[in-house]
Amino acid sequence: MSNDTFNNDHSIQEQPESSVKANGVQPISAQTTGYTFNHTMLRVKDPVKSLAFYTGVLGMTLLAVKKFPAMGFDLYFLAKLTESERENLPSGNDLEIFAFRQRGILELTHNYGTETKVDFSYHDGNQEPQGFGHICFNVPDLNAAVAWFDENNVEFKKRPDEGSMKNIVFIKDVDGYWIEIVQADLMA
Repeated sequence: MSNDTFNNDHSIQEQPESSVKANGVQPISAQTTGYTFNHTMLRVKDPVKSLAFYTGVLGMTLLAVKKFPAMGFDLYFLAKLTESERENLPSGNDLEIFAFRQRGILELTHNYGTETKVDFSYHDGNQEPQGFGHICFNVPDLNAAVAWFDENNVEFKKRPDEGSMKNIVFIKDVDGYWIEIVQADLMA
């Protein structure tokens, strides 16, 4: 694949000088101005348990719910908001528009009936065949976060002092999806 494969538009902007360079990185096309990476979707077995985990343990806010009963599924859109964002959150249709303009939204998809199937579970992407790996949250204090997760009986895949990658935590949500927990100033 040539470097011109994805950028046929001659109206481009070079990547920022301080950005990381790697094979395959292309200039930014003017055609993508205004694009926002909005959300990642995870399928969940039981939305009540998942919503309790993501709002109660990770402090996310539910911004939108889309129900599709004829197709047998519902969608829940959550964000990790700042205090200011929570205080100034719009309502009604404006809240839904707000949700789809954000970065880093989590969409939980519930397919009807999965919550009643005892042996049902989704593939977490970390077993063979591997695919999806994890989502990640940055926290201000990794040790305090670990204590909070312990207090809430969250399952750990990896604690900060385990393995060769120190100061990185992996927890599991109620469906077994891995969630990486990092403290930004410990990542450099």
